[in-house]
Amino acid sequence: MVKVVVIGGGWAGCGAALTARKAGADVTILEKTDMLLGCGLVGGIIRNNGRFTAAEEAIALGAGELFQIADSVARHKNVDFPGHKHATLYDVTKIEPKVREFLEDMGVNIKFKCRAVDVRVKERTIQGIMLASQEIVEGDEFIETTGSSGPMGNCLKYGNGCSMCIQRCPAYGPRVSISKRAGVEDLVGRRSADIYGAMSGSCKLNKDTLGENIKRQLDEKGVVVIKIPEEYIKKEKLSMKVCQQYALEEYATNIVLLDTGYAKFMTPFFPLEDLRKIKGFENARFEDPYAASKGNSIRYMSMAPRDDCMQVIGLNNLFCAGEKSGPFIGHTEAICTGILAGHNSVRKALNLELIKLPRALAIGDMIAYVNEQIKTENGLYKRFTFAGSIYFERMKKLGLYETSPEAIKDRVAKLNLLGIFKENLIIKQEKVAGMYNNRF
Repeated sequence: MVKVVVIGGGWAGCGAALTARKAGADVTILEKTDMLLGCGLVGGIIRNNGRFTAAEEAIALGAGELFQIADSVARHKNVDFPGHKHATLYDVTKIEPKVREFLEDMGVNIKFKCRAVDVRVKERTIQGIMLASQEIVEGDEFIETTGSSGPMGNCLKYGNGCSMCIQRCPAYGPRVSISKRAGVEDLVGRRSADIYGAMSGSCKLNKDTLGENIKRQLDEKGVVVIKIPEEYIKKEKLSMKVCQQYALEEYATNIVLLDTGYAKFMTPFFPLEDLRKIKGFENARFEDPYAASKGNSIRYMSMAPRDDCMQVIGLNNLFCAGEKSGPFIGHTEAICTGILAGHNSVRKALNLELIKLPRALAIGDMIAYVNEQIKTENGLYKRFTFAGSIYFERMKKLGLYETSPEAIKDRVAKLNLLGIFKENLIIKQEKVAGMYNNRF
């Protein structure tokens, strides 16, 4: 049995576990905290703009279950808000148990409170992952989906200090770069020549602390837009944001709230003493991060060089996905890179040719395009998402943006890729070997 070890249980890690398990591997997720999904516990936005296309491509490729789970716990569908169309807002308070149950029912072994701190390597091949407990977890192939935020020192040095965010470094320990421990130098995103990383783009407010009119609009429509008094407008915050699809003037001059179970506040931070001077926010309280009066987490501090098959360059058996694999933004982007990494990890173990998704698909094009861009002079200053900014414009220009599930499925079918991630590679190889042995 091929054994695949996934380090990190965020959306990318769950996507990787999904396809590695479908391909027939014995899969273990190592998650340092007590819950899956990472940033997915505070995000909640899918299917907005080009993310709709990517989600439907993943479904047609045979790895759409995580999107379907998110759809099943949606609070609102087809929501429009500044710069974005047809978004689905899933309930962040309900989704994690659903994903956990689904993966466990598939046979994925999830080990919580297991922080990876080091790696055993021999001749560029990883032998095992060392946990903080000193246990060694061995495997054939490894997939790093540890994200790019933390440890706390990075948030202190390049941000406004530890914001006590969903990463929960103070409680569960700092993120460790497995690729770097294995001898591969990390890539680091930049905001300017001397400032690294970018600040997370949103906060959560407790809905019950908001005015009744705001709560009613959130429950009914999923979105509320409220003008900010001139004296509290800070346009410079737009350049600090990870999520450049929201770096529009509307997000500097307005409070934009989305209903994801909490009130998702589309700004990296907002002083509470100023917020409470605005009508309807007199009793407002932040839920995540708790230090959102002054800052948020710093991301893109640890990305691995990789090829378009999601294999880390310089190591024989390490793949990567999500923010670990480049300056990607969002749950959809994490899942899509994860499903390719998971499938290819099993192919690698079986000595099969790795899949490189064609650029006729939005997923394939983005994976390749980001890899090209980060090698350019200004590439590490950029952020990429299906939902806006540079890449969404590219999607539209290339004709990749599509909102018809049927048309997207047809596109995948014409490329002979329909359901490719459903295939159990191990059983298939055993059958081929059996047929060969019977012939001779």
